[in-house]
Formats: sequence, C-alpha cells, structure tokens
Amino acid sequence: QAAKMKLKHNINPILLQFINFIIFVYSFVTYIPWYIFSGSRQAIAKAKQVKAKPVNNKPGGAYRSVNSLHCLASVLYPGCDTLDKVFKYAKTKFKDKKLLGTREILKEEDEIQPSGKVFKKVILGKYTWLSYEDVYIKAVNFGNGLAVLGQQPKTNIAIFCETRAEWMIAAQACFMCNYQLVTLYATLGGPAIVHGLNETEVTTIITSKELMQTKLKEIVSQVPLLRHIITVDGKPTTWSEFPKGVIVHTMASVQAMGAKADTGNKQQARPVPSDIAVIMYTSGSTGVPKGVMISHCNIIAGITGMAERIPNLGEKDIYIGYLPLAHVLELSAELVCLSHGCRIGYSSPQTLADQSSKIKKGSKGDVTTLKPTLMAAVPEIMDRIYKNVMNKVNEMTSFQRNLFILAYNYKMEQISKGYTTPLCDSLIFRKVRMLLGGKIRVLLCGGAPLSAATQRFMNICFCCPVGQGYGLTESAGAGTITEVWDYTTGRVGAPLVCCEIKLMNWEEGGYYNTDKPYPRGEILIGGQNVTVGYYKNEVRTKKDFTVDENGQRWLHTGDIGEFHQDGCLKIIDRKKDLVKLQAGEYVSLGKVEAALKNLPLVDNICVYASSFHSYVIGFVVPNQKELAELARKKGFKGTWEEICNSPEMEKEVLKVLAEAAMAANLEKFEIPVKIRLSPDPWTPETGLVTDAFKLKRKELTAYYQMDIDRMYGKNVK
Repeated sequence: QAAKMKLKHNINPILLQFINFIIFVYSFVTYIPWYIFSGSRQAIAKAKQVKAKPVNNKPGGAYRSVNSLHCLASVLYPGCDTLDKVFKYAKTKFKDKKLLGTREILKEEDEIQPSGKVFKKVILGKYTWLSYEDVYIKAVNFGNGLAVLGQQPKTNIAIFCETRAEWMIAAQACFMCNYQLVTLYATLGGPAIVHGLNETEVTTIITSKELMQTKLKEIVSQVPLLRHIITVDGKPTTWSEFPKGVIVHTMASVQAMGAKADTGNKQQARPVPSDIAVIMYTSGSTGVPKGVMISHCNIIAGITGMAERIPNLGEKDIYIGYLPLAHVLELSAELVCLSHGCRIGYSSPQTLADQSSKIKKGSKGDVTTLKPTLMAAVPEIMDRIYKNVMNKVNEMTSFQRNLFILAYNYKMEQISKGYTTPLCDSLIFRKVRMLLGGKIRVLLCGGAPLSAATQRFMNICFCCPVGQGYGLTESAGAGTITEVWDYTTGRVGAPLVCCEIKLMNWEEGGYYNTDKPYPRGEILIGGQNVTVGYYKNEVRTKKDFTVDENGQRWLHTGDIGEFHQDGCLKIIDRKKDLVKLQAGEYVSLGKVEAALKNLPLVDNICVYASSFHSYVIGFVVPNQKELAELARKKGFKGTWEEICNSPEMEKEVLKVLAEAAMAANLEKFEIPVKIRLSPDPWTPETGLVTDAFKLKRKELTAYYQMDIDRMYGKNVK
C-alpha cells in the first residue's frame, strides 16, 4: 500500500544509489540515540497493542475499548451530569484563562477581478479574547434576557448562525436555562429551514445580520409563530420588510435586559441529565431534514469518549473553530475544548489560511495569527490542502522537487515502521507545516471517509497524527476515533470509552458477523451517547433505535463495517442508498433514479456516487428506438454499440437527463455529471438486477468498475 502512495521522481539512477547509501548511513548512525532518547518506542508498542475486545465470545458480541471493558464511561467530572454544571466547573477551574477568541476586522475592501467580478477582501487584526468568566457572565445575562422575552424552560429556541463566539455563548445560555436549542446549518435551503422552524414551533431565532438579509427575509412570512429575531452582530440597517408582530433585537440588548432582570426564582429551571439540550437537524434522505434530540447526558458521554483519545489535552492547547457549529463534529470538539481549559479561536473557511479567498494578498490568515495546536477538518478541506501543496511542488525547480520527493518517500517508510524523522521535519516539511500555523499536534478528521493518500500526506507534511473518527448525529458524534500513534490508513479506530459497537448480520448484502478473516455486518452503536430519537417522528425513531434487555439503547447506523484483530473498525459499505458526497451533501441515489427513470430515452438507470468525489455519475440502459432517433437527428451514424460508446452521444443524453432533473427540482449536486450508456439490457440472468428487477448496486459497481474509474478521472491501466 505504501508503494502505491509514493511520489515519482526523475533522478539519475547512479545518483539515487548514492543518496540511498547516505540515507542508510544516516538512519544507522541516528538509530541508537533515537532508540534511547525518543518516546517513540512506547508509541510503536502502543500502535501494536489490541485496542478493543469483544465482551464475550459469541458472534455479534459487542466490542469495547480495552480502557472501558467493564464499565462504559459517561461522565467527564464527578457530579457534572448536565452541560451547565460542566461549564460552571470549567469556569471555576479556569476563571481568568482565555476561552473564546475573535479577530477584529481592520478593513474591508472590494477587489475587482480581471473577469469583472467583485470579491470582498478583508484585512484582519489580532485575536481579542473573552475569558471563561466573561463568557459565563454573558451567557447568564443572555439566558435571563431570553426569559424576559418570554422563553420558558423546556421549550424550543432556534439558532441559525455562522460559527462564532456568540453561537457558543447563546448555546451555553440555553444549556443553563434548560431551553432546547434547535440548530439548522446555514447552508440548508429555504424549504428545509421553514420545515425545521415550523416543526419545532419556535418563537425566537438567533441569527446574524447577513443570514437575516440573505436567507431569513424570504421565509419569515412562512413561519407564522415567529415573534423575535435576535442578531448577534449589531443592528441590521433595514428591518421595515418584516411582517407585523416580528421584533428584531440585538444580542447586546437582550443581554442588557437580562442583567437588569430579577432572577430570584431561577433555580428550579435547571436541567436534569435526561432533558433535551439540542435538537440538531440533519439532511434526510427524503429531502425533509430530521431533528435529532440530543440530551445533556448524551453530549457529556460523547465528549467524555472523545477527550480520552486526545493525549495531554489541556490549557496549552488552542483549537481553531471554523466548521459549522450546527454540525455535531464541531459542536462536540468545541465542548471538549471548553471543558478542558483549551482556547477556541474562531475562523471561517474563507479566512482560514493566508491563501484563503477573503484574505487580502500579503495579509495573514487565521491559522498564521492563531497558531492552533488542534484542528478538526473534513476530507474536502484536507484534499484541497493536499492539491495546493502538490501544485506548489510541481512548480519547484527540479532540484527542490526531487529533494522534497525523496524526503517524502523516506518519511513514509519511516512512519510505516513507527519511526520519527526530526531532520526532514525541520529542513523540508517546516514550510508546509506553516500553512496551518506550524503548531498543529493533532488533526481530527470526520464527516466522510478520508482517502489513504491524503491521510498519509497529512501525517508526512504536517508532522502530526491524523485522528480519523466515525460517529453520527444520532450517536452525539461519538463512535470511534483512531489513536494518535496508530499510523495505519483507511480505518476509523476502536470504539470510544463511552460506547460499545457490535456488528449485525445483513443478509441481503451478504455480510455476516461470522465472516472470516474479519467479522462483518451492520454497525450498531450502544451507550449513553446514543440519542433520544427523532423529533416528532416516532416511526423513524422505532426503526433506527432499539433497546436491549439491559435497557441499553442501540443505534442502527446503516453502515457496514468489519472489525480487525486489534479491535479497530473499518467502514466497508453503506446499507442505504444514501451517499454523502465529498463536500458533505447527501445524495439519495433512489430519489435521483426515480426522477430520471420515466424518461422515454431511459429503459433503466443506476446512479452512482462516491464519498471521495464531489459529483454523481450514472449507468444508463437507453431505449433503443429513442436513442437511435436522437443519433439520427444529430447526424451520428454507426452500429448500436458505436452509438452507445460514443462520447458525443453520452453528452446528448446527459443534456436530456439534466433537463429532466431540473424539471423534477433536483439539486445541482444530484444531477449526474458523466454517464456510461450500456448497449446491453440488465436482466436477472446477468445478475445485475433482482428477479423483481431491483438494482443490485454492489454487482453493478463491480461490473462497471472500469467505467467508474474513467468517469472519476482515474488512470485506467
């Protein structure tokens, strides 16, 4: 596997022999001092250890982390069983320490591009910080102010806002006062936002000026119960367009009301562990998002499990927050930091690095200013960094490029043996490391699978472990995370100390927990982190969650996994036909097929998507009469095979599909970008469809593997 990921160089073979000899001598001479003085020996030993074991010898028995075999962990600090208690504990312990940081905007300017487009650019200053005490007081005042506006404990309140300090302050206020926080991500479309706000019957929404103007303005009239809009960043310029009965407040004015309010009778409103803390909306397969009800004890169990996988987590750490806080990965990561005395500096994908789109050339991006030690990333962002660096490597002089490639390949070999390479790190990779500020010690990755090549690249160039995690909103984000000294690729690690995982047979897919060499099956997660269910959706809750004879809740994830000998999990398939694209959008393959199946031109269609790519492709069995007619119209002559194999005809059919997809209101990312026309029909005899003519996705994928590689631009041998 490592050989596949090595970079290619063009060095004279004799020179290469000489270089390899020097490397060999260097490795030999430095091995003994390294072996004596470095902590890597323990790391190698730890990497080889068994990380999780089944609790019994029955097939399908649950696997637990070796650190929680007898009892699953569920509480971070003794007695802190709700989120308000966790924050109060942290505030007492880390009182004047910095907690939330925001960069001040020094200047905004419009930059006109050669194409005539206008790009907004910003020049940002230093980070200004709020201490634990500051954040606590702001949250208390905001919570009391919301009570003045009529917010009752155990009722819903919505937040629809970019990731920023005020989001966390508002969330902490809700946790203290036992308001149920409804989160919607800023990228959801209008109808999905309306659905979430109306289903949860919120009367108040917390938002920003920009989102109010761009997203909320058009839909306010469709949310009849809405009474208050609170903007976190000052007064909007125009607010005459809002319907009667909706009042716009600023966060500061609500905090001022709260500071004045009489709070003598506040004590009884405190939450208990089973109370709902967050109702988090996630994109659903049927187009309507589902609200996942996450209780205080669910979140605390989840962050207890996550924190255990980050060694030496504490006051020296700085975390950079830029992913959507409405996503369980980011919210959990920030709550882990807040409970351990780490600082959180806020950022955004547009201002993250010096090269980011909103940063004016020559001024500093957020990572350069903040120099974070911890960062969470989604594969799409990591892939973008990987491509940027590789483009830079290709622009180097031949000497520099070959030096980089030799160091890269040398370090890859060393890492796979568990060794470190301090010389390469300081001489060659320091520059790349500076792209993320130069101080990152752990990169957490979740949300979609990370390709082995990108993970290896991150390990090598950023000189730090990449922890891959697996979890769902329904499991409060917790499931598995790889240990920092585990440098294998393609796996998601062992179960966290807060939960256990078992594999259930899935007969249709042919996966069994008795399979050799590795047990395989549908992944079920059990533990205190498994959430309460879906909001106002009893049917779906009963389908996805079960309770066993010991009263333990289990989540049926719909993902297929296998357990390796050391107790680490690998995700190998998906039970449902719901695929998450690289950028995080969900595509329901069945929905896209249903929209395109009834075209006269289409006899049958199978849509395919991969989490490693950003677009959808498809295989089409065209209707012979219709396609022949289309070919005649376009003046294309040839046999049936030639018509089907013609790139020109593929393009023509794609146009027809795209029109139909638009008419069926499919999202842009759901429309197939490339297709393969199949000259042969799919029949049960071919093994590509069932007797009921249902698609067999696994078989179709195997049958068209070369076409899939071609359509995703891989080099086909």
